[in-house]
Amino acid sequence: MPERVSHPRRSRRPPYAVCAALFLVLTGCGASGTAPAAVPSDGSRAPAPPGTSGAAGPVAAARGPAAPTRPREIRLLGAGIRAAIPADSLQALVVTGDSPDSSRATAVLYTREDSMAGWQPAMGPWPAHNALKGWTDEHRAGDLRTPIGVYGLTAAGGLLAAPGTAFPYEQNPLFNVSGEGFQGDSLEGSFDYVIAIDYNRIPGASPLDPTRPLGEERGGGIWLHVDHGGPTQGCISLPADRIRELLRALDPAKVPVVVMGDAAALAR
Repeated sequence: MPERVSHPRRSRRPPYAVCAALFLVLTGCGASGTAPAAVPSDGSRAPAPPGTSGAAGPVAAARGPAAPTRPREIRLLGAGIRAAIPADSLQALVVTGDSPDSSRATAVLYTREDSMAGWQPAMGPWPAHNALKGWTDEHRAGDLRTPIGVYGLTAAGGLLAAPGTAFPYEQNPLFNVSGEGFQGDSLEGSFDYVIAIDYNRIPGASPLDPTRPLGEERGGGIWLHVDHGGPTQGCISLPADRIRELLRALDPAKVPVVVMGDAAALAR
């Protein structure tokens, strides 16, 4: 004989109770971020879905560890200019011209702890001057433009005694200068302190060394020096206090460089 099947009694739960239960299940993630587990009619708990127990589920495990954060770059520099900075350089003075033909610029010293660390601004921004006619990719003697690029800083000197610096420093009366600049500004004291920029010169030599490896026609004697209140012939000038700060801060062991050019050129 077939087994006798008894039919369960129909639930007398009011319809609104069922609707309320469904509403709570559907809106639970809006209140707490996780939908409550459904409860079977026999009162037992249904197994939690994968990944909701607090342990990493298969999807989380598959993602793996987070990607490492890239070191901070000097944001205004483009990939080409960044690539020209030596890998072991830990100090970079960035001089940004207002425009290709402007003689006004801004200087900021950036540093990093090691070659794998990101760059951080350490000094500045400071007002600066560059050459009367602005900037050039191919400097020529007498063109009254400052060469664009990345250049080493390896020696210093001046009319006055060194204000405390790790650079090789030559105090020499030949750093004396007189006369007027392009705007009638006095040049006196401009070479009280100078830092030689390694454009068309022998790195590490005295700023006064006349040797021009690229030839005399390519100019030379490009320095960081004391600002006299107007455009230069090709150098970068900063207020006297800022030059003294740089001389104390820059360390040849950290391979300091100057990165200089107008904003558009530096973004290349």
